[in-house]
Amino acid sequence: MAETLFSSEPHRGWLPPAWAAPLVCILLVALSSTPFDYALEALGLVGRDREPSSPLAFCLFLVIPFAAMGAAVWAWSRFVERRPLATMGLTGEHRLRRYLAGMGIGIAMMTLATTAIWLAGGYQAKEILPAFFEPGALPWMLLLLAGFAFQSGVEEYIFRGWLLSTATRQAKLAAGFIASSLAFTFLHFSPHQPFREMAMTFTFGLFACAWAWRANSIWGVMGWHAGWNWITGVGFGVPITGFDLHLPALLVHLVPKGSPMLTGGPAGPESSILTTGMLAAGTLLLLAWPRRFDEERGARIASRN
Repeated sequence: MAETLFSSEPHRGWLPPAWAAPLVCILLVALSSTPFDYALEALGLVGRDREPSSPLAFCLFLVIPFAAMGAAVWAWSRFVERRPLATMGLTGEHRLRRYLAGMGIGIAMMTLATTAIWLAGGYQAKEILPAFFEPGALPWMLLLLAGFAFQSGVEEYIFRGWLLSTATRQAKLAAGFIASSLAFTFLHFSPHQPFREMAMTFTFGLFACAWAWRANSIWGVMGWHAGWNWITGVGFGVPITGFDLHLPALLVHLVPKGSPMLTGGPAGPESSILTTGMLAAGTLLLLAWPRRFDEERGARIASRN
């Protein structure tokens, strides 16, 4: 049975079938962002391996292509599906509080995962708080926080807001989870990528879907994704999804010395088996959390209105 997420407001246009929604998503994202990816490369800001050349280049990389992606998906939902933003998870009360709480949880989870890898022998500590000895690094870290907030917000709007809700309106909730996570994994795929990286990306997508479904909005998971990405990139001097921010570590500079299965290899701690295990456990917890707590919360909100 199909399920309506976030808002029961009807769509007045055409919704793609659940099996076709990921294909529409991939086409919208690829066609809208590719010209800007090539433009950044032509300007020397991004290499052929899509590696930004500086903190400024990384900020532009986080904003320009993702703005194009978000605009393309918004145009599709507005003019083809003809449904409001509330049906894509941009709804609910206390939005800023939910966002900031999610950001804090994202920072805490990635810090926990990286610390666990360190304690398990995967990293060796070199410098403590090195960014504070290079004051010019701190403003870039604040700009990158804004950049990651924008990039993560767009990704959550696309994959957990639009795609998840589109697929579930046409099929079961499980199909929506799979459709969203498969498209997310495909668009993060790179040649010669180890299987553990694809497994992590798919598990990351499932966790984010479970959060959005449980919260009945995407505000919290948007903040979680932003905090997760930002602390990964600036906190420990390790790669984030294979990218180097070209900045000293904010907390402690860690150098890999263990197995790539433990450290995540060139992709960074996101692709560690410990991180994937943490995300899988978090997904199960969100799915298994008793529904009565959500129902009681909904009743309290309804009684105030």
